[in-house]
Amino acid sequence: MNNSDSRINPRQLGTPRGGSYAGVPTSGERRNLNKPTRGRKKSIFEAYMSKEDVSAGLKRGELIQGPLRINPKKYHEAFIPSPDGTRDIFIDGVVARNRALNCDIVVVKLLPRDQWKVIKPDGSDKETEVTHESDVPEDMLGTCIPQETAKGDAQSPDVIIEAQFDDNDAEHGQDHLQDMLTDDIKKLSLDTGEKGKAAGVTGVHRAKQDDGPKVNDPRLLPDEFLQRTAKVVYILEKKHSRAATGFIKLLADRNSELFKRCAMFSPVDHRVPRVYVPLADCPPDFVTKPEAYSQMLFICRIVDWKEDSNFASGQLCKSLGQAGEIEPESEGILTEYGVDFSDFSPEVLECLPQNLPWIISPGELAKRRDLRKECIFTIDPSTARDLDDALSCKQLPDGNLEVGVHIADVSYFVPEETALDKVASERATSVYLVQKVIPMLPRLLCEELCSLNPMRDRLTFSVIWKLTPEGKILDEWFGRTVICSCVKLSYDHAQSMIDSPGKVLSPEELPPVSPQHSIAEIQEAVLNLHRVAQRLRKQRFTEGALHLDQMKLSFTLDQESGMPQGCYIYQYRDSNKLVEEFMLLANMAVAHQIYRSFPKQAFLRRHPPPQTKLLKDLMDFCNQVGLDIDFSSAGTLHKSLSETFGADQYSRARKEVLTYMFSRPMQMALYFCTGVLEDETLFHHYALNVPFYTHFTSPIRRYADIIVHRLLSASLGARAPLKMEKEAIQKQADHCNDRKMASKRVQELSADLFFSVFVRECGPLESEAMVMGVLSKAFDVLVLKFGVQKRIYCNALPLVDFRYQKVGKKPELTLLWEPEELEEESVPQVITIFTLVEVVLTADGGPLKYSALLKRPSSDK
Repeated sequence: MNNSDSRINPRQLGTPRGGSYAGVPTSGERRNLNKPTRGRKKSIFEAYMSKEDVSAGLKRGELIQGPLRINPKKYHEAFIPSPDGTRDIFIDGVVARNRALNCDIVVVKLLPRDQWKVIKPDGSDKETEVTHESDVPEDMLGTCIPQETAKGDAQSPDVIIEAQFDDNDAEHGQDHLQDMLTDDIKKLSLDTGEKGKAAGVTGVHRAKQDDGPKVNDPRLLPDEFLQRTAKVVYILEKKHSRAATGFIKLLADRNSELFKRCAMFSPVDHRVPRVYVPLADCPPDFVTKPEAYSQMLFICRIVDWKEDSNFASGQLCKSLGQAGEIEPESEGILTEYGVDFSDFSPEVLECLPQNLPWIISPGELAKRRDLRKECIFTIDPSTARDLDDALSCKQLPDGNLEVGVHIADVSYFVPEETALDKVASERATSVYLVQKVIPMLPRLLCEELCSLNPMRDRLTFSVIWKLTPEGKILDEWFGRTVICSCVKLSYDHAQSMIDSPGKVLSPEELPPVSPQHSIAEIQEAVLNLHRVAQRLRKQRFTEGALHLDQMKLSFTLDQESGMPQGCYIYQYRDSNKLVEEFMLLANMAVAHQIYRSFPKQAFLRRHPPPQTKLLKDLMDFCNQVGLDIDFSSAGTLHKSLSETFGADQYSRARKEVLTYMFSRPMQMALYFCTGVLEDETLFHHYALNVPFYTHFTSPIRRYADIIVHRLLSASLGARAPLKMEKEAIQKQADHCNDRKMASKRVQELSADLFFSVFVRECGPLESEAMVMGVLSKAFDVLVLKFGVQKRIYCNALPLVDFRYQKVGKKPELTLLWEPEELEEESVPQVITIFTLVEVVLTADGGPLKYSALLKRPSSDK
């Protein structure tokens, strides 16, 4: 295979898994598709505007820019955020999308009002605006992830978003595809009245239209019933990697010239186009034995997509292996998201200390506060090997406490403008899969020289406070230090101390402890930290913070095969909360310090408030189902979520469903340079409800924290100020944001992958589930045992009939089950929001597909 261009650009964002599409011509163009043409082929897509025209159009407000979001369930629907925070702008169909891919920064032009989308008043298409790719900032979530995952960066797997499309048309070629697409071509020039008719639900399942407008001409409707529609006229930045995993097939027309030169690559993700790839890139025997490669995963890189072609053109980069196997699938995910998992180059490794074992020089020791005799320890997941942070707590004679947060001084080992610094800034973050970590820095630093391993002298940056027992800060100190951790505690160890405060643990119950410190001393420190953390946490929520604690799926893996043996919902406990509180306190303290010192260069993290339109939809929903939720601020939302529900199983399930729903309007938290935002109110962090926040506590795995360490060091006079201009700092912040979002999706998709394999190997799996959304022919559930969301389709169930209706404003499906015995009557089952049901998860035909089926209700209920 030709691997000449197998390097994929690491700067991008990618897509979850799904299927593929081809360009859809407009109705006018369709009429000419089959007519013979002389010379140049008829264009399917519009030519992009010139850079100058785009710039002028944006300045005049005639054009709008934003990140493109393609619906993973309905790939012909895409959106960009409206600049004013109202309803997203709709981009209808592949032609209007004009060859842009998911997450690209695009420029769009609004279509005339008579082509705007009429919103169905029954809300049955509401899911189209939500792509279900979780973007809740980790500052809102619990901060400890099991397995290899890192502290302070919890994610919320929205496991397996499947697309219900038929992939069997891939081998039929372009002509068949154009015929097949004709029904879908009601896009840019379609008469809206016809569009309204086409959208109706027919037959016995017709949705009732009791309220809202009775006309479908957008020109006659008020704005509240319309969604602005646009077309892409320019791609400002290709954030998508243009890499995809998928399968190769021969073209259908064996007599064509193209058949002799190209194969068809069909991506797993429906939102990426099919791609012509050279046969020269394919395995040598592919043409004679195509069936041998039907389940072989390949990586393809798109290199072009011309205006006159339904399909892109590209190059096959690599054969990954069999679809459905963990390692090929994992490599595919990493490649699609532009994660650099190559070995570090010799040039980078030369930047590391060469004389091992490494020791701290006397000169360096003299510059630092020596804390090696203090009782300092780490608390991490049991499997963690990159230990960024350590804690200390000692009682002072006046009854107050001296509490320290000690963070690995990674910036000491990563000098600016070196090969090591360059690769770290490009990777920007470590990436955590279920089974392994793709590190940001070489393992010598991650797991040895920077990791705060027990009984090893390590360079650190410390924040030390004098606190009252109630958590009030009396004094604060920042500085470069050297520590020697006395023990590596796991969260389980710390939790056992918290749960049994009177019990003195034996040496056998703990990892090795430094002889300089007793177990009792360590226990007392942990308990004091816990007591202060409880007060700090209570105070944070009293002052208006929000915490959305979504369920997180964890796996136990077979040590030999690496296959998932079991899975469970990770429990976020007091030991996790203890660490989280002091990490938050340190991050806030450092944010204030670097902003005071460098108001134009500070590298901070802001969290914008929720998206207005989605929040309004959520408020309307809560009113419909009779929930009294106060959405006026992060604090009132948290209070409502905490106080509305009881402790019984049904109440807990309802709270989980609402937590998922509340996460949807939330925006991503973002790194930024203070010099580029003039309005200080925009620095605010919505979830934490604080004016200044940054990331300081995880420099081993986040490049943002290394920049913050450099700023902190300069603020203390320990180094020269940063040479970077504010624009360069902002560019790095943007890159960190991109890579953080990519790593978040990779982590979620890795969990999706392992759960799919678990269902395949260990299923069928039964669980209770709660209904989170009702559509006219399907409903969404949260599977409570595993924290996964699934859509259940009525036509997949053995029903005599089903009926959709609105009861008041509340959507409701009535299912009539086929009787089990001939003489029995049909069993009715009412499905509405918050209905508890029993589901069975079963592997489907595809290697990683599984479906949720509703268990038949017993007839005696």
